[in-house]
Amino acid sequence: MRIDDTAAIITGGASGLGEAAARHFRAEGAQVTLLDRDAARGQAVADEIGATFAETDVTDEASVAAAIASAKAAMGRITAAINCAGIAPGSKTLGRDGPHDLHLFRQTVDINLVGTFNVARLAAAEMAGNAPDADGARGVIVNTASIAAFEGQKGQAAYAASKGGITGLSLPMARDLAREGIRVMAIAPGIFATPMMRGLPQDVQDSLAAEVTFPKRLGQPEEYARLARFIVECGYLNGEVIRLDGALRMQ
Repeated sequence: MRIDDTAAIITGGASGLGEAAARHFRAEGAQVTLLDRDAARGQAVADEIGATFAETDVTDEASVAAAIASAKAAMGRITAAINCAGIAPGSKTLGRDGPHDLHLFRQTVDINLVGTFNVARLAAAEMAGNAPDADGARGVIVNTASIAAFEGQKGQAAYAASKGGITGLSLPMARDLAREGIRVMAIAPGIFATPMMRGLPQDVQDSLAAEVTFPKRLGQPEEYARLARFIVECGYLNGEVIRLDGALRMQ
């Protein structure tokens, strides 16, 4: 699948990794629809890069269905879904204030894992109607996991569980969708220079960067975007999780 012949929906497209993917895909000629809860920021980014925008709650079936219908109306079809929407709360299983808030745990899993699956399944239903290419391919889904899925830190029980679920989705979902010619991949980023990370004190950022094996810096969102593009274009990548972390292994 050529990037300049791609029609992609990108969740979390108003900021961070999703915004970087949206900007990169558009710069390379893809059609893009941003899906995000932040209507003001999402519309502003879409207007700036020449994309379309649909306000979306990834956990809500009707909201995602409406967003996909809007995206298809704007682009004519959907051939790629890049799932970047997510939250990263910090809370220990048992902290000074007592046990982990159960609502927060459920909310994290609901947005990060259930939301990803919700978008993926509805996007796949749309992709299945595309005309196949020479390989029989009709679309590709790229989900965003995290190295926390493998080496979660203190306070990351909810986040790591949600991202671990995404890593577990890759192979069975790829097998489920093989008949329809839809590939499924996941990217597991390490420590990236997203707006949330850039909000930390510089000495904290430097300390985190020093833990990376090489290169000793934070990952750039553009690097995530380039990998997502490569996955879209490389038709033999399927059912796998790719770590993008500078060989970082969290202690």
